[in-house]
Amino acid sequence: MVEENMTCFMQRKGENPMVFVLDTNKRPLAPCHEAVARKLLKQGKAAIYKRFPFTIILKKSVDESEIKTTYRLKIDYGSRHTGLAILRGQEVVWLGQLDHRTDIKERIDKRRAFRRARRNRKTRYRKPRFLNRRRKDGWLPPSLESRVQNIQTWVNRLKKLCPIGYISYENTKFDTQLMRNPEINGVEYQQGTLQGYEVREYLLEKFGRKC
Repeated sequence: MVEENMTCFMQRKGENPMVFVLDTNKRPLAPCHEAVARKLLKQGKAAIYKRFPFTIILKKSVDESEIKTTYRLKIDYGSRHTGLAILRGQEVVWLGQLDHRTDIKERIDKRRAFRRARRNRKTRYRKPRFLNRRRKDGWLPPSLESRVQNIQTWVNRLKKLCPIGYISYENTKFDTQLMRNPEINGVEYQQGTLQGYEVREYLLEKFGRKC
C-alpha cells in the first residue's frame, strides 16, 4: 500500500547529483558523486544495491571510526506534497518530493457502500457491527494516517541509506485573520489572535502533550 502511494519521488537534479553508498555490511556511508559511483562500478569495487533511490554497495567493509560525517534530514510537510532534503552543513546533498494519495476518503466511502449493499441483499444474515467498533487511543483520520505513515516509511528508508544524525521539520500555524476580516491591517493585524503563539501556545501545545 505504501508503494502505491509513492507516485513521485525524484532524486536531486543539479550540478552535483549524489549517490547513496553502503559498505559490505550494509552500513550507510557518505554519499558520493555519480562520477565516483560510476568509476567504482566500472572497476568492480561496488555493485548496484538499489535503483530507487540509486544506491551502490561496496565490496569491502569500512571501519566505524572512518564514518565521521553526519547529515540532517529536513521535512517540509504538506497535505498533498511533502518535501524531503538531506543536508551536509549548508550543502544540499539530496532532494525528494513525496506525493500523497488524495483518494482515501472516496475509497472508504465506496467500501462502506459495498458493505451496506451486501447486508441488503438476500444473502446469509450479517450481524450489524456499527455499535461495537471503538476508536483506539491516538486515532487519526485515515487520510492523515496515510500521510504520516508514508513520511515515516521514507524517513526510515533514508536512515538506512545515509548516516543521518538529525531530523528537523517545518511546523507552522496558519493565520486566518485576513480570511475572516479582509479589512484588517497594520497594528491590528500584527496584534491579532496569533500574537505570542510561537512563544507561549506552541510550547504548551507541543511539549505539554508529552508531559
